[in-house]
Amino acid sequence: MTPTLLACRGLDVRIDGRTLVRALDLDIAAGERWALVGPNGAGKTSLLLVLAGARPAQAGTVLLSGRPLHDYGVEDLAGLRAMVADRWVDPFAASVLESVLAARYRLRAARGAANGAAAAQALARECLAAMDCLPLAGRDVRQLSRGERQRVALAAALAQQTGLILLDEPISHQDPRHQIQVLQALDARPDCTYIGALHDINAAARFATHALLLHGDGRWHAGPAGDVLTQDRLSRLFETDIKEIDAGSHRVFVSH
Repeated sequence: MTPTLLACRGLDVRIDGRTLVRALDLDIAAGERWALVGPNGAGKTSLLLVLAGARPAQAGTVLLSGRPLHDYGVEDLAGLRAMVADRWVDPFAASVLESVLAARYRLRAARGAANGAAAAQALARECLAAMDCLPLAGRDVRQLSRGERQRVALAAALAQQTGLILLDEPISHQDPRHQIQVLQALDARPDCTYIGALHDINAAARFATHALLLHGDGRWHAGPAGDVLTQDRLSRLFETDIKEIDAGSHRVFVSH
């Protein structure tokens, strides 16, 4: 049996007096890919921040590898999980390559050696190539489009080499070709566990092994993607008529 990597026990998430998630009990095994799905304001980003240890929950506990998140130091967490936000702040000039190498800061002692520096550069370039960003390596990150900057952030998360990556709308700024390329690049690392907030239901259905539906009023439903991402559940979740179409190799959802 695959061991549990991340678990939630009785987790409450509240914002401005609103309970977005109530008594969440969840077990995420290593290698699983979870999609967080729900309407705008349902708490997807807030929950990701709690799971990353970037903001506190109002009740309950998050366990990473069996230990509460607050037991870990900052550098310890940097070696265990990475997070890709939907917005970035680049206060000063830095090249794309330097931005990805910053994800290796926790390994700075090893990187200081000549062979360590060369290995870090090679890894950073490999991750940039996976996200179709290698030609941008010398560019200033402040001069990139939103889609390009998002893929650089994804490359940095891969370069961090953690077993868990949290993703906030990883394909929201991508054109159709890059949406597929991003999901394929993530899927090519089956040893990594992903938890991602996705507005695109079809992307969630193709990428995720499991799904967590958030209604935004405390209610939630979790389980294997094939059982959770259904036209009936999604229609109730988004309060609109959603139909499932059999496209042969995969399912397609359309709204009416």
